[in-house]
Amino acid sequence: MHKLILLISSFVIFFIFSCKKDSFITSSDASINFSSDTLYFDTVFVSSGSITQFVKIINPNNQKLLLKSVKLMGGNNSVFKINIDGNSTTEADNIELGPNDSMYVFVSVLINSSNTSLTFIVQDSLQVLFNGNQRYIQLQAYGQKAHFLSNVTIATPTTWPNDLPYVILGSLQIDSNASLTIQKGCKVYFHASAPLIVEGTLNVQGADSARVYFLSDRLDYPYNSFPGSWPGIYFMQSSKDNQLTFAVIKNAFQGVVAQNLSTSSNPKLTLNDCIIDNIYDAGILGAQTNITAQNCLVSNCGRNIVLGYGGGYSFTNCTIASFSNDYISHISPVLTISNYLVTSGGTLSADITASFVNCIIWGDNGTVHDEVVASELGSGLFKVSLANCLWKVQDIPANVSYSSMLTMDPMFDNINNQFMYYDFHLKAGSPAIDAGQFTAIPFDLDGNPRVVGNATDIGCFEKQ
Repeated sequence: MHKLILLISSFVIFFIFSCKKDSFITSSDASINFSSDTLYFDTVFVSSGSITQFVKIINPNNQKLLLKSVKLMGGNNSVFKINIDGNSTTEADNIELGPNDSMYVFVSVLINSSNTSLTFIVQDSLQVLFNGNQRYIQLQAYGQKAHFLSNVTIATPTTWPNDLPYVILGSLQIDSNASLTIQKGCKVYFHASAPLIVEGTLNVQGADSARVYFLSDRLDYPYNSFPGSWPGIYFMQSSKDNQLTFAVIKNAFQGVVAQNLSTSSNPKLTLNDCIIDNIYDAGILGAQTNITAQNCLVSNCGRNIVLGYGGGYSFTNCTIASFSNDYISHISPVLTISNYLVTSGGTLSADITASFVNCIIWGDNGTVHDEVVASELGSGLFKVSLANCLWKVQDIPANVSYSSMLTMDPMFDNINNQFMYYDFHLKAGSPAIDAGQFTAIPFDLDGNPRVVGNATDIGCFEKQ
């Protein structure tokens, strides 16, 4: 009798389990996995035929899963083609995936190499719909010739001409005894895991009409506007004599980071006519180092400029401004200065000197009332001065010296947070016009004459 009950119980359990595996999971909480969230076709630019890769769509659930559709978003106009279950198509519907089973989607791409107008990166995506959810697999191919570098160390003096774009797929490092010179007009695109690490010297030779761009390799909307899309540029302890002229650094996690004093008589980092924009964390981060900047725009960063643990800094005719938007909330001051560093072993301090002349230091549409914060610990030298600057502060830092300061709206030409459009030129009637002191800087960030009136303007742009 006991054996019969056990047999019946086992049959019922087996029947229930079998029914469960044969039924579909319909909950929106159902899981789905991909073997890769992005397919890269990084040799298409030299190919005359098609290159094929695959991605697996995996059902990790213990029940069957119905995929409502797997769709190539670019449709028939896409350079990508997909094949599902032996069928070449742009969309497949009502695909059953067994429990803990998977399916292959083969993806090919054919780019016409004679199409010189084609952007060198082309992108599309696969959309997977199931149980009211939508997931995407990104497709990315390089459509024109480019210089591709992955986990490369530059060990000798090297010059990059403006012949092709540069795509950095892994870290790029400049050795301590080497230098990299980037000529005007170059465009350098970084993958999400690809920092530029400078142990030696970086020399960027941009021009007002041919700037050098450092950008993420994601050029498709909306990813082309995401901050934090690549790590940033890091100037390490042994680095020296770095000079960036007319460089544009955008969408990084950190813009430029410099640490330790220069090993030469020159500043560790000189920034001339540079734009550092839409950086997730710090646009400029200096730690016990030397940075000189003029005619620079540092805008819409999580923390625009952070100078800590001492060092020597000079900023002239720079615009440092942030506004809250959909990507970055303005909750930190745009300028933070300190002479100390807190570590697990205690607090370290070092002498600091910092000078700001003819600078706009402003933030709005956020929660910050004092856009300049200066923190001092210890008895070392703490010398921070501002002259002929326009700043937003309610409580003036007690440990800074200042003269001829303005505390009113700079009246930027066009600030539209809804559409994320920012034009930091000055409107007519701006209090920053003719409010600066004379400097030896002949041109502004646009390459226009610096003095157009009785005196120079405050900020990186001169009202023409």
